[in-house]
Amino acid sequence: MKEKGPTRRSLLGGAAAAAGAAALGASSSAAAGPARRWGMVIDLDRCTACGACTVACRQENNVPPSRPGPEHGGREIEWMSLLWQEAEGAGGLPIALPFPCQHCAEAPCVKACPVGATLKSAEGITLQIWERCIGCRYCMVACPYGRRSFNWEEPRWDGTLVQLLNPDVATRPAGVVEKCTFCHHRIRDAKQRAALEGRALADEDARRLPACAAACPAEAIVFGDLNDPESRVAQLARDSRRFRLLEHLGTDPSVIYLKRDRRS
Repeated sequence: MKEKGPTRRSLLGGAAAAAGAAALGASSSAAAGPARRWGMVIDLDRCTACGACTVACRQENNVPPSRPGPEHGGREIEWMSLLWQEAEGAGGLPIALPFPCQHCAEAPCVKACPVGATLKSAEGITLQIWERCIGCRYCMVACPYGRRSFNWEEPRWDGTLVQLLNPDVATRPAGVVEKCTFCHHRIRDAKQRAALEGRALADEDARRLPACAAACPAEAIVFGDLNDPESRVAQLARDSRRFRLLEHLGTDPSVIYLKRDRRS
């Protein structure tokens, strides 16, 4: 007897075709426009140095906890940390700078890697391929910001801590270098969700996309496409308070800071 109405197979096939068409349309529109350049603006006027960004980064990206004991000193792995800067004037307060990888457009680490384990994505993110890394640490020497960490030993999560691991991010073995990726996996997932909805990734989707930006209670960290002049991050990047770290080296960082303008 012939079935009436749509079958389960036809429904699933139609859904898959629609998702494929949406993804194709989104990629075609992206190809037609200017290439994205993911970047971040950190407003030091808003930052309260609470450290939520550093905790969220460790949790999201399975950064292993540091081990006790003097033999482990200097081996802590950090993707995001707080860089403390002395007060500019007498009686002023010290300034804390949230300090991720700067994702330089002219990244010295990419040029130094002999095996192509670190590379630039088409959207400006400095990526690290853990499986290709040979542990020579040339990239660590080349990075003027010191934003790379070497796994001196196999990462370990004792007891129930293993249950906190994020299944979306691979853990890294001993003998490789690791670093901030701007939560590349979150960007990928947001693109896929937007494609399934038949639309391009919007600026509102990206503003608090990385874990550090999502966790900041003061919304001091804004993420987005620096090449889109209408995006919030591009607008903030044109602020008169803007500065970039070690800009004189010609690395062209994708992380921009807004100078603190408080009077106390």
